[in-house]
Amino acid sequence: MNQLEIELTDIDPQNFFGTQNETLEILKSNFPKLKIIARGSKIKAYGEKVILEDFDHKLELLINYCENYNLLTSDAIIAILSSKDKIQPLEINNSLIIHGVNGKTITAKTNNQIKLIELINKNDIVFAIGPAGTGKTYTGVALAVKALKEKRVKQIILTRPAVEAGENLGFLPGDLKEKLDPYMQPLYDALNDMIPAKKLKYYIENKIIQIAPLAFMRGRTLDNAFVILDEAQNTTNAQMKMFLTRMGPNAKFMITGDPAQIDFPKKVSSGLKQASLVLKNIPGVGIVYLDKNDVIRHNIVKKIVEAYNRIDNKQ
Repeated sequence: MNQLEIELTDIDPQNFFGTQNETLEILKSNFPKLKIIARGSKIKAYGEKVILEDFDHKLELLINYCENYNLLTSDAIIAILSSKDKIQPLEINNSLIIHGVNGKTITAKTNNQIKLIELINKNDIVFAIGPAGTGKTYTGVALAVKALKEKRVKQIILTRPAVEAGENLGFLPGDLKEKLDPYMQPLYDALNDMIPAKKLKYYIENKIIQIAPLAFMRGRTLDNAFVILDEAQNTTNAQMKMFLTRMGPNAKFMITGDPAQIDFPKKVSSGLKQASLVLKNIPGVGIVYLDKNDVIRHNIVKKIVEAYNRIDNKQ
């Protein structure tokens, strides 16, 4: 009797099999001549060679679907098993970036967010500049996860300058990671929406995804990576230059920030402001400016942004 063994390495087995092993039951009913066993992350099948080859092909389609959409419904399973090739995508949507946890669609919700996607596809360095709540970081992380899933990069590196809004890391308890984790929480929040927990843990433990303060970038060459510098308004000119010159031949750099939220003393200039002026006409560098119309948080956030903008303009 012939045997086939497949291990689910890139997807969460529970996500693939379902809460009541629904996928396994459907497979068994569609391949009654095979003996199919699933334990942990491994699937074993026994039977005739020709049937095993068909089973192997269908299983590969199911795994690819689950990896792309983070979701495997009974309808999708039946459609894949009854088709000769890949089934149609869940949806065709120009604003769609990726499917997150449990099939959640991560999309660009405004014209400027769509422009951000277009710019990152055409350029190696992109600046996303705008007020809080415009989805700069979230969209950037989604684009990074998409690039990793499509194997266009081998790493995601997320970094922020360690300048706190009125706080000091030195007074926080714990080691360096414990001090930094709360500060990096917005990046973790975005990743948790897009990558299943077990897989995200694996990525972080194996440094496929790295989240670190900007100072840790010094001396490195960042290649085969999608790198996001968040809160870039809090970089000095020297820090911004240091970061930009870390770029390797096959890398994407995205810099996000809000010039209205600079936490430096007034005499210290922001590296984000200088870089956006100095680099704006360089080929391969794209800049998108988001505004109050891109705010996707509570409606009152738009009014808050407008109110503070009026004060800034007067000053």
